[in-house]
Amino acid sequence: MKKLLIGTAVVAALATFGLPAYANCSDPRSPSPEVQIPLVHHGVYGSHEGIVGTWLVTYPGNGQAFIQWHSDGTEWENITHPTITGNICMGSWTATGPWTFYRNHFGWLFDSTGKNNGYFNETETDTLSKDGNSYSGTNVTTLYNLDHSVMAGPFPGTSSAVRIDP
Repeated sequence: MKKLLIGTAVVAALATFGLPAYANCSDPRSPSPEVQIPLVHHGVYGSHEGIVGTWLVTYPGNGQAFIQWHSDGTEWENITHPTITGNICMGSWTATGPWTFYRNHFGWLFDSTGKNNGYFNETETDTLSKDGNSYSGTNVTTLYNLDHSVMAGPFPGTSSAVRIDP
């Protein structure tokens, strides 16, 4: 209980006294550092596994993320952006071919005071490797104001990912 109260107080203090706010998920204006996480693959994934699973994704110049692709066509992402300003985003996906997948992804944007001032939409097309342990893709991100007018973009980008085994 004491740890919970201390943690809550720290978060409240940071929110009150300020940290610079950043966009969550993959705002191309706010680069995050890349982290090296050792991954061990225990098997080869066949076409029956597809894209479903947990991945470590690298966005060159914009950080890394953990993404889970779910069998129901939804996905969520947790990126290396500050938690206090939002680092979780979500979307949906569909298979467009035997090894190709398209996702439509959304997240909130915040101004320098932490106030929500818009959202972003990222569309991405990814190609899964034949062994099912990696994918790469291209994406386009557009930032929107809360009135749905374009704030910035579109920004083209790339990604690459490696599967995290269960």
